[in-house]
Amino acid sequence: MAATLKRISIVQELPTRSRRPSEKSRAGNATKIHLAVDGCGLPVEFEITGGDVNDCSVAPELIAKLPDAQAIVADKGYDSECIREQIIKKGARAVIPRKRNSLKGNADMDWGLYRYRHLVENAFARLKSSIGQ
Repeated sequence: MAATLKRISIVQELPTRSRRPSEKSRAGNATKIHLAVDGCGLPVEFEITGGDVNDCSVAPELIAKLPDAQAIVADKGYDSECIREQIIKKGARAVIPRKRNSLKGNADMDWGLYRYRHLVENAFARLKSSIGQ
């Protein structure tokens, strides 16, 4: 079962030199990599954006490109009803914790599945070690 799960990543920022001043974030000039990995931790899809781009604005494009999955696991940065609806329309289960200010809470959250989120963290660690960061 775990090999069929697809996940949306936690967004990590990899600092780069930016050509546009609008991409300046609190950390300075930055680039975000939005990464999706499969149940084995192998990258299946990604988007690269400026450091000032909100996670929720990139997620619909990334989700649309993903192959079929039983579940899509993401962090709180991707918590929005439109993203949850898109995942459900794709035939997958949305495993995304709700933000602290949410009225619904996390009573329906599958924390066992959410633990698979480490796969994308490991993929980012491999990426960072290969580019020397």
